[in-house]
Amino acid sequence: MAFAGKYELESQENYAEFLEATGLQKAKTDYKVVTEVVQDGDSFTWTQSIPGWTWSISFTLGQECELQSMKGVNFKDTVTMNDGKISAQFPEYFFTAEIVDDKLVMICVTPGENGVTLKRVSKRI
Repeated sequence: MAFAGKYELESQENYAEFLEATGLQKAKTDYKVVTEVVQDGDSFTWTQSIPGWTWSISFTLGQECELQSMKGVNFKDTVTMNDGKISAQFPEYFFTAEIVDDKLVMICVTPGENGVTLKRVSKRI
């Protein structure tokens, strides 16, 4: 149950560059993203929200599932956990998340030689 909880964005690196690389420029906001993770064994519901917008996915580790990207693209993937890190391949980027010193650290990396790495650190609230 290490991931279960509610987190508020504390810091981020390469946010504007990541939005541009993924075509999500219109998603840019100054709001602090709140991430809520509900965990029941290997099953998760992962929700991110700001005022007026919410995005949520549900998955079970090790099982193929239907997911939706933040751009609204439906796709199938198998979300995995290795060494305490959750990982998934989204259409626009590769996602990992882990708990470090009771903080949620999420990293998204766009593909290619000049890929952009977004790092978000959120504190538990």
